[in-house]
Amino acid sequence: MKAGEITALESALGHRFRRRELLEQALTHASYAHEAESRAPSMGAPDNEQLEFLGDAVLGFLTTQELYRRFPGFHEGELSKMRAHMVSAQQLVHVANDLDLGRYLRLGRGEEKSGGRHKAALLADALEAVLAAMYLDAGLAKAEEFVVQRVVLPALARLERETGAGLPPTDHKSALQEFLQAQGRPHPRYVLVEETGPDHRKVFTVEVRIQSGGRGAATAFQAEGPSKKTAEQRAARLALEHLAAAAQASPTRRAGTSSR
Repeated sequence: MKAGEITALESALGHRFRRRELLEQALTHASYAHEAESRAPSMGAPDNEQLEFLGDAVLGFLTTQELYRRFPGFHEGELSKMRAHMVSAQQLVHVANDLDLGRYLRLGRGEEKSGGRHKAALLADALEAVLAAMYLDAGLAKAEEFVVQRVVLPALARLERETGAGLPPTDHKSALQEFLQAQGRPHPRYVLVEETGPDHRKVFTVEVRIQSGGRGAATAFQAEGPSKKTAEQRAARLALEHLAAAAQASPTRRAGTSSR
């Protein structure tokens, strides 16, 4: 690779490699390495398969850690579903394309001719290898920064857009109900507050009301959505995040004020 190409990719990655050979290896497909070795056995280039193996583990761990921190009220099944979605080839290809990673791959002639720079599997594998190279070059903190900023946050934004289309990726209502049950509190109540807009572009405002216990005041959270179901899910998510954060900050404290 030319120095200018490496510099451009480093800029996109947000990291300047001390050991640039790691980045070059991460971008080297086995087809290129095999061809290089056949031409000159002493000049063979290592491929990215071992780095991909390591990067897969680093990605899984850091994604799990971030989801654990962000969604303390979710149970294991929900977290597992979210993680599987975020580390899927489909999601990794989004990241690879954002980085224009295909442009930098070192491919054998056969792979090049068959469109390897645009193949989802090659792009996802290369991204994992690049993550491993970053981890080996700069440590876990730099790898974590990359995973959170480039993988987790964009994936959460895409999930939110899917939720807006009426396809909630996680069942926030069930998670909220389980959270309240664990605290011995009543089930939440969902109320349709408002319905606006023309028939083909309705906007629903839903409020979830959570009783503090006994006859205490209820805490309320409002959210909008293109359907009642979506608005309910969004309101439940707001409530869950608020209550989980409050429980962590002060386990004995009970919320009793209205919030939107």
